[in-house]
Amino acid sequence: MGGFLFSFELLLDAIVLGFLLGCFYAAVSLGLSVAFGLLDVPHLAYPAFLVLGAYFTYMLYQLGIDPLVAGLLLMPVFFVFGVVMYRIYYETFEKRGTDAGVRGLAFFFGVMFIIEVGIILAFGVDQRTVSASYIGSAIDIGEMRIPMRLIVAFAVAMALTISLTLYFSRTFSGRAIRAVAQDEGALRLMGANPVAIKQWAFGIATATLALSGALLIIVGPVEPTLDRAYIGRTFCVVVMAGLGSMSGTLVAGIILGIAESIVLTLYGASWAPAISFGLLLLILAVRPQGLFGR
Repeated sequence: MGGFLFSFELLLDAIVLGFLLGCFYAAVSLGLSVAFGLLDVPHLAYPAFLVLGAYFTYMLYQLGIDPLVAGLLLMPVFFVFGVVMYRIYYETFEKRGTDAGVRGLAFFFGVMFIIEVGIILAFGVDQRTVSASYIGSAIDIGEMRIPMRLIVAFAVAMALTISLTLYFSRTFSGRAIRAVAQDEGALRLMGANPVAIKQWAFGIATATLALSGALLIIVGPVEPTLDRAYIGRTFCVVVMAGLGSMSGTLVAGIILGIAESIVLTLYGASWAPAISFGLLLLILAVRPQGLFGR
C-alpha cells in the first residue's frame, strides 16, 4: 500500500510539473505557430533566435535589469529584427519562385548556424544563468514543491496565448494575417499588401522570442547549442496543435510537457528527449492537420 501511494505521489508530481513545463513549451512555440503555421515560412532558425533572446536578456541582467523586464524591453528590438529578416527572406527567396520553401530551409539553417557561432564568439561555450527572487524560490503544496520559475512560465504562457488569440480574432491587422494565410490572392484583390502583412506578422512572431528567451534563461542555464534541443520540441508543439492555432499550441505544449515529465519520472532522463519526435511522428501518421487543425 505504501509503495502504491509513493508511486501515485510521484505520478501526481510528474503531472503537475509537466503541466507547468508544457506551458513553458507553449510559450516558446507561439512565435513559430505564427511564422510557420500562419505564414508558411520554414523558420528553422527559430530556436536559435530563442537562445539569442536568452543571451540578450543575460546582457541586460548584467546591467541590473530583472530578466522578465529585460524580455519585455527587448520585444520592440526583436520586432524590428523580425521585420528586416522577413524582408531579406522575401526579396531573396520567396519573391523569386515557388521553391522558396526548400531554399528557405537552407537560408534559415544558415542563419541558425551564424547565430550559434556568433553567440560562441561573444560569450564562449560556458553556461549562463540569471537570478531573481522568483527563480530560486518554490511554493509548497502539501508534499509537493513547485518551483516559482515554472509558475512564472505558466503565467507568461497564458498571457501570450490570450493576447495573440485576441489580436488575431479582434483586430483588423490580426484578421488580415489570418486572411493572408488562407487566401493571399483574395486579400490582394481587396487592396491589401500581403507582403507587408506577412512582414508585420513575422515581426510579431520574432518579438515573442524576446520574452520567450527571457523565460528560457529563467527556467534554466543556457548555452550556445541549446537551440538544437528545442528544434524538435517547438515544431512538435506547432504541428501537434494544428498550424496557426494559438490555443491549440498551449494545449499541445501541455501534452508534450506532461508526457516528457512522466517518462522522465518513470524511465529516466535519457528517454525524455525522444518524446517530442515520437509524438510528432504519431500525430503526422494519425492526424496530419493537428489536434486543432481543419
